[in-house]
Amino acid sequence: MATIDAKGVYYRQLNKQIKDLVAQGNDEIVLNNVNGHRYIGDGLDSNVKLIINGTPGNDMAAFTNGVEIIVNGNGQDGIANTMNDGKLVIRGHAGDALGYSMRGGEIYVKGRVGYRVGIHMKGYKDKQPTIIVGGTAGDFFGEYMAGGRLILLGLEREEGKSIIGNHVAVGMHGGVIYVRGEVEAYKVGLEVEVLPIDEADREELKEYLADYCKEFDLDLSEVMNAQFSKLIPVSSRPYGNMYAY
Repeated sequence: MATIDAKGVYYRQLNKQIKDLVAQGNDEIVLNNVNGHRYIGDGLDSNVKLIINGTPGNDMAAFTNGVEIIVNGNGQDGIANTMNDGKLVIRGHAGDALGYSMRGGEIYVKGRVGYRVGIHMKGYKDKQPTIIVGGTAGDFFGEYMAGGRLILLGLEREEGKSIIGNHVAVGMHGGVIYVRGEVEAYKVGLEVEVLPIDEADREELKEYLADYCKEFDLDLSEVMNAQFSKLIPVSSRPYGNMYAY
């Protein structure tokens, strides 16, 4: 295990240190005193594990392929842009545009997330990305989603606070969204249908939530003991007539 003290280190220098250690064959790197450093882990094509103590800056884990990243803190915006594979665990909250165009792997967030989470997510054959959020989400959740799965749990939210913002799944044309609770019809794009889950859905949810609950020491049966809503697209070309005739 290699360790880097990021205190006072410029973000470019920090990222060079990480890539140098990976090139030397280190498979686990601990980053201490991280405070707003941008682009951590970007472009890494390796099975390396990064343990980040602190709050990394924007665009962490962009274009990663197989990297495991544990964040013992919050995450900022643009995390996992076009992530191809790997696992990302954030033990706090995360900002906007999480998982933009994500193509594979898993993202687990213990707390809440911001706006436009999971937009343009896509899947191909056995590559189906997954984002699981333990808290609440802002507007445009799952916008233009083309594949994969989003799971929103809304755990420990304040009484009277909505689990999700407005304009949910606008332009969605693939994939599936599960929300632990009710999603009001006025919040959802016209291209999407909101359904109660069936037994097959419940079994699938249990499968994906088992690892999430283990990661955050949650009771799986307690998390599953709730009503879930399932959002699926009703069209594979929701705006086809606007651009082509």
